[in-house]
Amino acid sequence: MTARDIVLARLRTALAGAPPTPAPDRPDHRRQGELPPGHPQLVDLLAERLTDYRARVRRTTGAAIADAVAGILAAEGATTVVVPPGLPADWRPGGIEVVVDDELPAGRLAELDAVVTAAAVAVAETGTIVLDAAADQGRRIISLLPDRHVCVVRPGQVVATVPEALARLTPGRPLTWISGPSATSDIELSRVEGVHGPRRLHVVLTDD
Repeated sequence: MTARDIVLARLRTALAGAPPTPAPDRPDHRRQGELPPGHPQLVDLLAERLTDYRARVRRTTGAAIADAVAGILAAEGATTVVVPPGLPADWRPGGIEVVVDDELPAGRLAELDAVVTAAAVAVAETGTIVLDAAADQGRRIISLLPDRHVCVVRPGQVVATVPEALARLTPGRPLTWISGPSATSDIELSRVEGVHGPRRLHVVLTDD
């Protein structure tokens, strides 16, 4: 008999007669795969995951997106913002300089305080937002260089799992997967934000 056999035999003896371990209690809203895209419980879970990742989440109505974005940028002290050409006009904030990206050089983008984009899809289970360079999201570079990213997500774009998100995306498009603000802990295990992208991520969740 090997040492492994002896250890296992002792474990079986010690556990003999012990009550079975109960299955973990999983609230209904955790069974994401059973919920259709846009379900309120998925939207709530997405907000929870994003907050865990230190993103800042704001809920609003579809008619108040511009006001929500303007409030976020004002609180951040931002005075200039870049938007993709296809961002809906009624999402653009007032009271701030709005620059439409027309192939702006990297140096100019880095000077701007923030960027506002839409999203392609969002994954509730992982708290991930995906951009696919559509007209309302723009080039990948505009979501990477400004220090703040405000991303608008509509309920119908929120799915439960990564496979569901992949089924909605077009292969070959440039995809950006975002789970919270850009951060790294590579240097002495200290978290540093803004290394590979925006230091602040704000997500505006609409109700329609």
